[in-house]
Amino acid sequence: MTTFADLGLSQKVLSAVTDAGYTIPTPIQAGAIPPALQRRDICGIAQTGTGKTASFVLPMLTLLEKGRAWARMPRTLILEPTRELAAQVAENFEKYGKNHKLNVALLIGGVSFEEQNRKLERGADVLICTPGRLLDHCERGKLLMTGVEILVIDEADRMLDMGFIPDIERIAKMIPFTRQTLFFSATMPPEIQKLADRFLQNPERIEVAKPSSTALTVTQRLVASHNKDYEKRAILRDLIRAQDDLKNAIIFCNRKKDVADLFRSLERHGFSVGALHGDMDQRSRTDMLAGFKANAITLLVASDVAARGLDIPDVSHVFNFDVPIHAEDYVHRIGRTGRAGRSGRAFTLVTKTDTKFLDAIEKLIGNKIEWQDGDISALPAPMESQESDRPRSKGRDRDKDRGRGRRSAVPKAEVRQPEAPALIEEATTIIEARTDSVNTEQQHKADNRKPQHGARNAVRQQSPANDDQRERRQRHQRDHDDGPTPVGFGDDIPAFMLIVAGAKG
Repeated sequence: MTTFADLGLSQKVLSAVTDAGYTIPTPIQAGAIPPALQRRDICGIAQTGTGKTASFVLPMLTLLEKGRAWARMPRTLILEPTRELAAQVAENFEKYGKNHKLNVALLIGGVSFEEQNRKLERGADVLICTPGRLLDHCERGKLLMTGVEILVIDEADRMLDMGFIPDIERIAKMIPFTRQTLFFSATMPPEIQKLADRFLQNPERIEVAKPSSTALTVTQRLVASHNKDYEKRAILRDLIRAQDDLKNAIIFCNRKKDVADLFRSLERHGFSVGALHGDMDQRSRTDMLAGFKANAITLLVASDVAARGLDIPDVSHVFNFDVPIHAEDYVHRIGRTGRAGRSGRAFTLVTKTDTKFLDAIEKLIGNKIEWQDGDISALPAPMESQESDRPRSKGRDRDKDRGRGRRSAVPKAEVRQPEAPALIEEATTIIEARTDSVNTEQQHKADNRKPQHGARNAVRQQSPANDDQRERRQRHQRDHDDGPTPVGFGDDIPAFMLIVAGAKG
C-alpha cells in the first residue's frame, strides 16, 4: 500500500502530515503529487471530498523550500472561486507548512486593501486569492506577476459558472509561459476541457472517479413536497427531527432570500441554526463557519457559496430545500457529507415544478435516486397555511390593532349617515323656499322702482349726519352678529342670482 513517504515529499512536509494524523494518501493525492514534484502540468478530476487541496498544497510546499519571494512578486498563485475556499486553502498551508517559514498572503474581498498591501510588501511565497481582488491589486500597481512559478486553478467548473473565465485568461497572460499549471475540477464538461487544453502543456491527467459522480458513502433520497413554502418548511422540520443520527447538517437553498426566510423559520421553531450566503460581510461569514465547525450550531442554512470544497469533515447530513438548477451543483452539495470515507445522508425536497431539474441530475450522475415514502403522485392533499410559520409584520399588526380599537370605541349607529332619498328631499325643500323668497323681494323692488316726487326730494335732502349714523349702525351689526346663521347667502345675494329664469331684460 502506498504511503505519503513513497510520494517523494520533503521530510518537513512528511513530519507535518504525520502530525496531522494522515499516513495513507487518497487516490487523487497518490496520482497527482509525484508528477507535480516533477514540475509536470496536472489535470486532476475527482469528486469533491477526496483531498484535492492537499494534492497541490503538499508538492508546492516541497518545491518552495528553496528560494525566497521578492516584495510584491509572488512565487506561486492559487485561484479560488469563493472567499471561503481561499481561506480554507490558507488554513491548509498553515497546517502542513508549520515547519516552513513561508509568507502566505490571502487576497479576498471584504478585507482592507491596506492590510493586504502590507503582506505583499513583505514578499509572498504563496498568493491565494479570488480573481476579482487579484485584478484590483494589479490595476493599482501593487503586484508584479512575472515571478510566478506555479499556477493553481482550483474548482475550475465553479469558475466557469461564476463567470471568472475571462478574468483567469487575463491573469494567465500576466504570468510567464514557462510556469507550471495545476488544474483541478470535480466535473469536466466540454467547456472546462477546452479551458484545460488552453492552459495546460502536455498535462498528466489524473481521474480517480468518473466525471460528475457522487461518493458511494452518501445515501441519497428524494422527498416529495407541494410547491408552497410553508409546506416545504414543515416537511423539512419533520425530516430533521426524524434523523436519529444527525450530528450537524447543511441545508441548501437556491436563492439568498430563501436562505434568510428558512433561517428565521427554523429559529422560531427552536432549532440551533445559522445562515451563510454571499450578501453577508466577510467577518459574519467567517464567524458563522467557525461556529458551525466548532458545533456551536447544528444546522447551517446556506446558498451555493458553501457547496464548493468547504472542508467540514464531520457533516452527517445534507438537505436540499431546493433542487439545484444546475445539475453539477447537486454533486458539490451532497459532497459536503460522506467525506474522508465517512458515511453521510442527503435528502432533496422535490416539487412538481422540479422534475426537469431532477431528470438532469439523474442523467449527470448516471443513477436513479430513490424516493422516500413515495414519489410526487403519492402526495396527500396540501396542508392549511400555518400562521405561526409565516413572518409577521409588526407594523401591520399594530395598524390592525389600532383599527380594531377605533371601530370598537364608536358604535356604528352614531356614525351612520342619512340615506340618499332623505338628503334629496331636504335639498329640494331648501331650494324651493329660497326661490320663493327671491321672487317676493324682486317684486317688492319693482313696485318701488318709480318713487313719488316727494319721496325723491326727501332722499335728496338727507343730511350727512344721518349717513354717518347709518354707517355706524351697519358696522355695529357686522361686528355683533348674534342672530341665527343665515341659509345660503342670507340677505346678501349677488345680483346675478336675482335674475329669474325666463325673465326678459
